[in-house]
Amino acid sequence: MPALADRQHAAQLIRERLRSDSLFPQGWLRMEIDASWRRSLAHGVRCHDDALLNLHEFLDLGELRDANRMLLDAAAPELEFLAQRCGQQGIVILANADATILSVEGNAGALAELGIGDVSPGATWTEALRGTNALGTALVEGRPVAIDSGEHFLGRLARFSCRSLPIADPHGKTIGVLDLTRDGQLPLAQDTLSMLVGAAASHIEARLFEAFYPEHFVIAFHPHRAYLDSTWCGVLAMREDGAILAASAQACELLGFPRADLIGRQCESLRGMSFAASVSQTHTLDIPGVARDLALRVLRAPRRATSNIGCGAARYSEARPDAREAGLVKIAGRQSRLLRALQMARRGLDNALPVLVQGETGTGKEVVARALHDASERAGKPFIAVNCASIPEGLIESELFGYRDGAFTGARKGGMLGRLMQAHGGTLFLDEIGDMPLALQARLLRVLQERKVAPLGAGEEQTIDIAVICATHRSLLTMVREKSFREDLFYRINGVSVTLPALRERDDIDLIVASLLERLNAQDVRVSDELSKVFRTHSWPGNIRQLEMVLRTALAVRADNEQEIGLDHLCDGFIDGACPAAVHPAGRGLIRKHEDELIRESLARHDGNVAAAALSLGISRATLYRKLKRLRP
Repeated sequence: MPALADRQHAAQLIRERLRSDSLFPQGWLRMEIDASWRRSLAHGVRCHDDALLNLHEFLDLGELRDANRMLLDAAAPELEFLAQRCGQQGIVILANADATILSVEGNAGALAELGIGDVSPGATWTEALRGTNALGTALVEGRPVAIDSGEHFLGRLARFSCRSLPIADPHGKTIGVLDLTRDGQLPLAQDTLSMLVGAAASHIEARLFEAFYPEHFVIAFHPHRAYLDSTWCGVLAMREDGAILAASAQACELLGFPRADLIGRQCESLRGMSFAASVSQTHTLDIPGVARDLALRVLRAPRRATSNIGCGAARYSEARPDAREAGLVKIAGRQSRLLRALQMARRGLDNALPVLVQGETGTGKEVVARALHDASERAGKPFIAVNCASIPEGLIESELFGYRDGAFTGARKGGMLGRLMQAHGGTLFLDEIGDMPLALQARLLRVLQERKVAPLGAGEEQTIDIAVICATHRSLLTMVREKSFREDLFYRINGVSVTLPALRERDDIDLIVASLLERLNAQDVRVSDELSKVFRTHSWPGNIRQLEMVLRTALAVRADNEQEIGLDHLCDGFIDGACPAAVHPAGRGLIRKHEDELIRESLARHDGNVAAAALSLGISRATLYRKLKRLRP
């Protein structure tokens, strides 16, 4: 193979020939680069067209991130880790399966200074659009690609070198691509940073297994136990009975079978034990016809599986929520996607990543923030909450940063310790971050970057150690577009994102009601079937906060000896103005009418026996007598 300088010179000569007489000599480039250049020509890309680096045809970032949330969440810890290791050496890029950039970590500003403005989230880098480049070419080739200095099709990119690795989902379908871009040539051999990128891609794919199969076993395996923590181990998703549901490419290679032949294959248990018990006790895997006694590590196990399965789990394993995560499990209820997001946020906090909690007003964002803090390694340390919307704009800066004695007229004697310093060692929760004034956003950004704070009136800065959780009911991306929220601050606080579903979107409202009744010291109180139906079909514009107030009201108006709350415990305002038409199209009247009919039918069925009728209706005799007063003139 020609030396690097010769290859660079050859590439430059080809560009000049293409520009002058449209000729493309053969044999001057590496085979895979030659093929990519010819594809670029076929797409009509011109190698000297600098405008192709500044198309600015960015997609809507909100929609883009929503559509790729699973990949972004799985990649977030690895991107942050790689960015810290890269320093000024390079840029780490994550793109989706369409070569559209989702995230950029590192010194991307240096590219903009060189006139390359499209290395940004929302920009698409297919070969058809930009010619040979590592993101687009890796997706076309379906394998890792290295592009050395001079080998990009566009001449303005000739100084850069890149390595890209496609990322596959558990079914082998390419879901994205991870890229490392550097100014200068590739090392002669894979250096540490390039190997870290390869390891990061493997870790992302393993997390995707966990995300795709949250209620099944996800197992890493290798014939040699010493390699279980390496990028060479295979990953399988399996049912509790041992049937294989999905396999990684490395798993197929290790087992010597194509993916189609592995899916559905049954793993054997040992000594008559169930598969789950066998895995937990032996830490080995036996796949008939494939291999015996493979060493394994359980990355995730069903919550109902034996507690021993988590032994020796990998660093990113959430096989079985531990005691610290009990609060997160309770918040998630039966929403497995929400639990997965909360667990990912907890891991992010423990790895110094900021967490952004989004959701409508009343969905419990502060409750979630406290639960994340309590589940993190900072549990027991300060949890300082600041509501950016409730503090007057003129006071929020002093509240956050504190001030020295005499810093301004009216300052408290002796000064005040700001919330940032109060949170030192613990967690700072910035609620309604979207309401923070623009001027203060710039100062907060510097604090989050430098981890240093200077109180008002003080010259010296103090180092702080804080985890950061932010929350908002606003669309920050919309605010960024409207220039009312800083884009750089948005990307600084949006490390791991958790979106809380609205109450009307949840199918486990019964669990939420039970949790709220427990919090209100009314865990022995039941909710009638009719009221449960109203709760399930109501639109809940105020979300959990509104539900809690409805329950408080119902508990307050019930009789002392009543152990059930029903429709008659709802206030008129809720019945008349809030209940959905599906339950009572004409409002309160039809609910009452339906309830009256049930009472009459029950009394007739029991020959007027009030006690028997009350028992069949599931209410107390006192409640039935009170309802009968309404029926009798």
